[in-house]
Amino acid sequence: MDVHIDVMTWEHVIVFYWVVKAIIGPLLRLVFRPWAEGTDNVPRDGPAILASNHLSFSDHFFAPLPLPRKVVFLAKSEYFTGRGLKGLVSRAFFRGVGQIPVDRSGGAASERALRTGLRVLAQGHLLGIYPEGTRTPDGRLYRGKTGVARLALEARVPVIPTAMVGTFEFQPPGKIAPRLWVRPGVRFGKPLDFSRYYGLHEDRIVLRAITDEIMYELMKLAGQEYVDEYAQRSKLRRGASRRNTQSGISADAGDAADAGRASADGGPGATASGATTASGRSDAYAGADSDVGADGAGGAGAGNHQGMPEGFDGGRLAAPDTDVARDEGLAR
Repeated sequence: MDVHIDVMTWEHVIVFYWVVKAIIGPLLRLVFRPWAEGTDNVPRDGPAILASNHLSFSDHFFAPLPLPRKVVFLAKSEYFTGRGLKGLVSRAFFRGVGQIPVDRSGGAASERALRTGLRVLAQGHLLGIYPEGTRTPDGRLYRGKTGVARLALEARVPVIPTAMVGTFEFQPPGKIAPRLWVRPGVRFGKPLDFSRYYGLHEDRIVLRAITDEIMYELMKLAGQEYVDEYAQRSKLRRGASRRNTQSGISADAGDAADAGRASADGGPGATASGATTASGRSDAYAGADSDVGADGAGGAGAGNHQGMPEGFDGGRLAAPDTDVARDEGLAR
């Protein structure tokens, strides 16, 4: 379902945003003792992009908390489409913390999300996005999608690397209750200026280079291990692996029963059956992991970025993106 947001909709939410922040902010500071570094790197006025890693659901609270300005985040539309009392509370909460719903189905929806972000920046506001496109499954930093680069070039605004620290341990995936002994924090890096690339917002190699530079700065700020793979793909592969493991356990139990019956009957076949099952599991796992990156096949890249460690996404720059809509994902 497409979600269309006009400027008046989220501007009317500004008052609610400050009410929510005035109520929740002191409570968060008192109970969880969050810390922040580099807040002076965030401009006090004018448009800018806060590009953040995404460790936990609690990032929505602690990223904008230390800033005196409103931060508008692009969020998945599912947060705003629920029904009943739960849906009403969800919509009210996410609008109250400065979230705008966007459709992540790809294609035209991705372009609308981009236009929504540009509209926010054109009004002189801070726009927060998660270049990884979803929360990390394991605490590591994953490959960024190029939508952040397109926004920076088309809006001609700086990008502030925003590193969440400790929120993965503070509220691990699947956990509702936070760990009170972990102090969550956020580091704001120095603004990244990409004015040298203005006018090249349709060049996919440039978009990939800019995105990698942003992710490299996030890696340094957050101290995370970098993984040259999309987080969503990693989640899908992990899910396939778990399903294959579970089916393998069931198959092994069946093989053991078959072997017992074959032995009792004096017949062969247990080993062949087991080999077939093992091969089937292996093939299924390989299939889940055989998808080439959305940015095209790897090859000899356009070169590693200056100052980046060897192997930091250096091999994919030569090939254009094969799925622009997927690579430009803007919301988690």
